[in-house]
Amino acid sequence: MTGSAENTLFLLLGAVMILAMHAGFAFLELGTVRKKNQVNALVKILTDFAVSAIAYFFVGYSLAYGVDFFAPAKTLSANHGVELVKFFFLLTFAAAIPAIISGGIAERARFHPQTAATFLLVGLVYPLFEGIAWNGHFGIQDGLTRAFGAPFHDFAGSVVVHAVGGWIALAAILLLGPRRGRYGKDGRVAAHPPSSIPFLALGAWILIVGWFGFNVMSAQKIEGISGLVAINSLMAMVGGTLAAMWLGKDDPGFIHNGPLAGLVAVCAGSDVMHPLGALAVGTIAGALFVWLFTLTQNRWKIDDVLGVWPLHGLCGAWGGIAAGLFGLEALGGSGGVSLMSQLAGTLLGIGIGFGGGLIVYGLLKNTVGIRLTEEEEFNGADLSIHKISATPERESNW
Repeated sequence: MTGSAENTLFLLLGAVMILAMHAGFAFLELGTVRKKNQVNALVKILTDFAVSAIAYFFVGYSLAYGVDFFAPAKTLSANHGVELVKFFFLLTFAAAIPAIISGGIAERARFHPQTAATFLLVGLVYPLFEGIAWNGHFGIQDGLTRAFGAPFHDFAGSVVVHAVGGWIALAAILLLGPRRGRYGKDGRVAAHPPSSIPFLALGAWILIVGWFGFNVMSAQKIEGISGLVAINSLMAMVGGTLAAMWLGKDDPGFIHNGPLAGLVAVCAGSDVMHPLGALAVGTIAGALFVWLFTLTQNRWKIDDVLGVWPLHGLCGAWGGIAAGLFGLEALGGSGGVSLMSQLAGTLLGIGIGFGGGLIVYGLLKNTVGIRLTEEEEFNGADLSIHKISATPERESNW
């Protein structure tokens, strides 16, 4: 095989592994929400992926990379179509944004306003920061290099994908408000336990496996592949799992989200950390998730159903900063990173994510509305939107 053929296959395998992660997002949400909202979880993830593909193909990819595909097929297929497959690979990252948000706004968000939000976020908001971090837009990376000796480093998207997605989700969650009956006026918190631990666990495992494509294939060329990225991902994953098990007191929801917290956090510096550094980063992320999930739900009364703001927003931000610590040679890393650049880049990603989320969801809230009616929410999104439950016992029109 020629180099471009190898790279096409390499990127295609990565894209397919991350595409499979969207099944993980779907089943993680399906297992966490109540039974009357399980169908909606599945439908949202698939529909949002399709909308993301259209938004990214026609708008977002061009904004981030200055590339479009309005050329003859013979031109597009040059070098084994490697540029097309690169789009596919990066689309699977972009589509993670609505998949992340979906878990936070579950059980009370309207369906089609959310698909409209997906188009705006994947077409405009996400590529704005993606272009800055991964394509040098606006000279920000050059400025950081001049000021601090190194650009903002985010190898596989702790900030570009996860923190941005998590902070957009927080904006949407705050604008939506909590599920009805979740928080009483007397300070009481109504528990909504997961509907299916087996499905939740299946979702977590699919995400874990796919994440090795997410991180390792972020090299984007086969000659850039590194076993260090794979082992750092592994170490962060197990660190997050054990921290969540310990602090979460053996709660299965925490245990299955702990590895995801570790993997979110290690994305940014997985190519520059020592495995022991990655273990530390993942362990801290697992602890951070349990602590902040509990705080947001119970004390701050932010009804983030899957805990996507702690998991992606905060663990992603931690990952961005951690790359500037554990990537340093003094802590066993490869060097070439700057803590100040990591802080600046992370804060910029948070600002663009949260600000963009407020604008998009605020606009939709004030025009078409983003929340189900009280009756629709009581009946559940499955029957209210899709006219069928996850386990219908007979034909609905019988």
